[in-house]
Amino acid sequence: WRMEADGANPTHMVREEANCWFPHVSPDGAWVAYIAYGKDDVAPGDHPANKHVELRLVPAAGGDSRTIAQLFGGQGTINVNSWAPDSRTLAFVSYRLKP
Repeated sequence: WRMEADGANPTHMVREEANCWFPHVSPDGAWVAYIAYGKDDVAPGDHPANKHVELRLVPAAGGDSRTIAQLFGGQGTINVNSWAPDSRTLAFVSYRLKP
């Protein structure tokens, strides 16, 4: 969701049905990076670990998103601002479970 600072005019930013978490606006204000779980993969309010999740980008004005990486993680995955100052790249953390 996107809204005014006072909470007015809430607008849904993404079109797909997914559980979208940890949005981070690029320094130039053009993009939002976030992680997305499948619609039925996690319960609202749950903070899962050890799940497949996608790192996605959506224009800050709203529109179609695109997946830029498939990660294994969950809690702790891209939960801090990770954009480069020039808004051209971003960093993320993923991990693998030991067998």
